Amino acid sequence: MKNLKKMLTIAMILALAISVAACASAPPAGDVSSAPAVSEPAPDDNSAEEPAAPPAASGNELNVCVGPNPDTIDPALNSSVDGATLIIHAFEGLYTLDENGTPIPGQAESVDVSEDGLVYTFHLRDGLAFSDGTPVTAQTFVDSWLRAINPETAADYAYMFESIAGYGEAVGDGTADFNPDAFQAVAVDEKTLEVHLVARTPYFLELTAFPTFSPVPIHVIDAEGEAWATKAETYIGNGPYKVTEWTPSAKIVMEKNESYWNFAALGPDKINFALIEDDMTQLTSYEAGELDFIDAIPQDEIDRVSAQPDYHKEGQLGTYYVSYNVTAAPFDNPLVRQAFTLAVDRDYIVTNIGKSGQVPAGAFVPIGLTDADPAKEFRSVGGDYYDPTAAGNEANLAKAKELLTEAGYPDGQGLPSITYVYNEGTGHQSIGEALQQMWGELGVTVSLESQEWATFLNTRKNGEYQVARNGWLGDYNDPISFLDMWITDGGNNDAQWSNTQYDEFISKIKNSGDQAERMQLMHEAEDVIFGEWMLCPIYYYVDIYMQKSALDGSVWASPLGYKYFMYAEKK
Repeated sequence: MKNLKKMLTIAMILALAISVAACASAPPAGDVSSAPAVSEPAPDDNSAEEPAAPPAASGNELNVCVGPNPDTIDPALNSSVDGATLIIHAFEGLYTLDENGTPIPGQAESVDVSEDGLVYTFHLRDGLAFSDGTPVTAQTFVDSWLRAINPETAADYAYMFESIAGYGEAVGDGTADFNPDAFQAVAVDEKTLEVHLVARTPYFLELTAFPTFSPVPIHVIDAEGEAWATKAETYIGNGPYKVTEWTPSAKIVMEKNESYWNFAALGPDKINFALIEDDMTQLTSYEAGELDFIDAIPQDEIDRVSAQPDYHKEGQLGTYYVSYNVTAAPFDNPLVRQAFTLAVDRDYIVTNIGKSGQVPAGAFVPIGLTDADPAKEFRSVGGDYYDPTAAGNEANLAKAKELLTEAGYPDGQGLPSITYVYNEGTGHQSIGEALQQMWGELGVTVSLESQEWATFLNTRKNGEYQVARNGWLGDYNDPISFLDMWITDGGNNDAQWSNTQYDEFISKIKNSGDQAERMQLMHEAEDVIFGEWMLCPIYYYVDIYMQKSALDGSVWASPLGYKYFMYAEKK
């Protein structure tokens, strides 16, 4: 992450330039620009009543909203940005990220790295414990990581542990039992964890800061099962805060964790996370003084609030895109997928809907990530796979119609009706309506379906859709974070896509310690994506949110989408 600040500055300059001339899995409701890949607002459609508004902030208490009901906040199972924000307040890995996105010691006091970069020896701090007083040891990390990679857990992010030697042998090919002894993360003693890697991995410390790498209370999970992460009394963490109250569709309350090693440095005594699905409700509550921070802004309100000092816009490593279910007709035909991708007017979306300097996307891996030569961006080296600007729209649409004819659907004749699924939020709805009109130019009938956030996540994950809104924020500062998700049967492979050549590229990348070779292979892997057109990029993210000026300087947003409130101070 050493180049992250510089890269994000470049990305923001590009984004602002397009804004003047003229948009984590990633953002939720209201985010045409931010919040969950990894999000939300107002009560569920099935709720019997509106969630109670949080009390006005007073004293050393903070009221914030980063989304609605989380789908899960089990560190091993979560794959959304709103869930990750909640998790990083209740859990902490060996390392954590500072306000610059740089990995710094967390539960580990220090680390020794072998000369060849293949062995990391972490030395834990004295007296580490979960919020119930149970000690956190090196073996706790081993057991937690083994739980995350165990196929029975079905963790979306299990593949992130592939950089650790023995992962493949432990997981196997599905024909043999799970073999934990093969996994080469070993507790040397209570305070020493030794990890062997398959290749030099420049982002490994960032991985140890990722929520899935957090230690979890195995003693509680053994007693409560998967329900442990659904209620305050059993949601036991090792992070700076602990959950003391949890009312679904209303709020999750966290208070300082007396067992946390850096307790004295913590800010608010209490953080109230309001669970609101509707972005307009979020803004109304914020402007009424009931919330100090909101992570979603209604699309129709962006012009008005963007002039206010409370409005914030930050660089973000991510892409807003459309997922095609490649197993569902007519998107089982790559010609149809390419046609739908080319028919999108991205300039219209970022100018008239995004309104925040989002950059029209001509590829999947976003701007802001460096290539083998740190003076060059991965995106500039790889280039675009089509012209995403207004200048390319006419030619793109003409090509799209030709492709449909080649696919056997001249002027859209014979195409089945299409349903575009998205999660609640005015921005997502407006984009859906725009896509409905743009794809209508191909002669296809498109209907729109809005779903509550948690339902929507599972609709996509289970492949119960034709085409759906999606978004992805990087999990760490390397292009592989945008590419390894598409391996066959990967937990975040919502497209249900499989390509053996692509899988081989990803395997070679993860087994190489040569940065030039890795980057070349990653460009070739992205070429495969656009050889099959299994997704439709829309724009590269920026992060927009509202934050009371009294919190400036003590609350920060990560380029990965997470929000940090644990050291907040009201001026």
